[in-house]
Amino acid sequence: MLIIGIAGGSGSGKSTVVKKIVANLPENSVTIIPQDAYYKDNGHLSEEAKRKINFDHPSSIEFDLLTKHIDLLMQNKPIEMPIYSYLTCARSKETIEVQPTKIIIVEGILILTNPELRERFGIKVFVDADADERLIRIIFRDMQERGRSLQQVLSHYSDFVKPMHLQFIEPSKRYADIIIPQGGRNYIAIDILTSKIKMNLNDQK
Repeated sequence: MLIIGIAGGSGSGKSTVVKKIVANLPENSVTIIPQDAYYKDNGHLSEEAKRKINFDHPSSIEFDLLTKHIDLLMQNKPIEMPIYSYLTCARSKETIEVQPTKIIIVEGILILTNPELRERFGIKVFVDADADERLIRIIFRDMQERGRSLQQVLSHYSDFVKPMHLQFIEPSKRYADIIIPQGGRNYIAIDILTSKIKMNLNDQK
């Protein structure tokens, strides 16, 4: 089994990179574990308090549970992955059963900041993108998917996303084995990474 960690700033194109990798691998050979599923449950907070949650700080993630779940998958055991909603800031009572596969991709902005989780990754990837590009993607995403106004998005970016990126996410790039500039548009880097994964799959046969 190969565990791959794919990190990068918010709006860097991580999800696009993951989709392109998966599209070029055999069906049912890859399991995706999004970091976002492991945000701590804050459904009990007031609406005002929810607006102040710092989703870009490592303390917002339940890393112990995420690491435990990766360990279970490595032992060929299924897990019950949480379902998290940005709209309610709460976890659903339901979970998603995830079965182990030959390739596990863990994707999220903060996954390379945690030493215990980092140890599990056979390949560590950082998706890099220009700050202006990331901000444009964040604006579209947060307005469409998270119900925020333009002013709320810009305030949240200024108060949380930008300072946390500089403090935690950008420095975690030094742990990466592979850095992919230009996100999903860097076809050469994606092809190289995909070829490495295919080689590992062949070795597992």
